[in-house]
Amino acid sequence: MIGSVDEALRALVREAVDSTSVEVVLDAPTKDWAARRNAPTVDMYLYDLREDLRRRSRGFLENRVEGVVQTRFQPPRHFRLSYLVTAWTQRPEDEHRLLDAVLVHLLQFDALPPRVLEERLVAAGARVPLFVGLPPPEDRGFADVWSALGGELKPSIDVVVDVPVLTPVPGDVVGPPVQAPLRVDVRDTDGGGADSGVQRHVPPPPTGADGSGSSSSAGDGRPGARPVARARRRR
Repeated sequence: MIGSVDEALRALVREAVDSTSVEVVLDAPTKDWAARRNAPTVDMYLYDLREDLRRRSRGFLENRVEGVVQTRFQPPRHFRLSYLVTAWTQRPEDEHRLLDAVLVHLLQFDALPPRVLEERLVAAGARVPLFVGLPPPEDRGFADVWSALGGELKPSIDVVVDVPVLTPVPGDVVGPPVQAPLRVDVRDTDGGGADSGVQRHVPPPPTGADGSGSSSSAGDGRPGARPVARARRRR
């Protein structure tokens, strides 16, 4: 999932700069890394990944072919991937021009276009929202990110991608397709006779030699309707 978003964003940034002399990388922009740069570079650093809990749902999704369930999926879990996009050249003016080209190009899309998406997401009809330049959440600031990287604060674009993650359910959850209508076979459990179809044969209560209910059967402690019926006949 992360690799797919990396490549999708890299493709859009390359369209924006439209130059083979500009590198597009995913490195952490630390002070040591910046000192080694000797070519114009646009860096897309993934600095935060968290689930979008507002979009979580329950149940199952089914993939059907000619009405038959082939696979089942849990509802997609949506994750927000936050990228810190910066430009690195010898002059601030050139960095600003690169950032401007990236910003203008990304603002054309409210979601990642299908041409840069992974084939599996395209086939599932998934929409991958794209947010450019939004303020950071209250629990995070760009100054904190730069402090953690050990570098100096630099102009940047915050790019957030909300990507669904499709999680397949194990194959044994999906049973074979139904080939015939439901048939209920209620088998005899009382020893009184054989049953057929959906009708259950209930044998009469056993009787003693004098024609009354058998005391051994009535007192065997089994719950059910027969002891109640015999008690009424004794009245």
